[in-house]
Amino acid sequence: MKIFLLTHERELHRATNTGALALEDANEIVERILWQRVNPNKDLVRLIDNNEAVLLYSKAESSSAVSPVKIEEYDNIIIIDSTWQEAKKIFNHSAYLKNAPQFTLKTVNNSLYKLRANQPKGGLCTIECIIEVLRLKGLNKMAAELSIKFEQFNG
Repeated sequence: MKIFLLTHERELHRATNTGALALEDANEIVERILWQRVNPNKDLVRLIDNNEAVLLYSKAESSSAVSPVKIEEYDNIIIIDSTWQEAKKIFNHSAYLKNAPQFTLKTVNNSLYKLRANQPKGGLCTIECIIEVLRLKGLNKMAAELSIKFEQFNG
């Protein structure tokens, strides 16, 4: 399994970026790809074109009707790693992402992340998404380890 963090360049310099926590401790599973508007990552485009990757994204934010997708059926998961406003921009300016099957996490709890403002209700930060994906994939030990790191980071 591979989790691709499609990262906005501004995130690389933000001390509040939670995707970096996963890169430190789960780098055999998590890989960062810098988002480029005019030069999309060829590997991601190929995975999407071959229906080998799923985009973790809110269907409410999506512009197209999407049939239900089971994340368990995919070994490649794409997560947009940025602010909520930047994530919307990345999605809207990346035609290839609109072609990807989309999966929305069903969460009962609100985000615990408190280092950034303007979090939508029910929206999770990057590391929380990664932890939930790991749990869905049965990688509970790694999910628990990242949860502890996130708790320490979040204060």
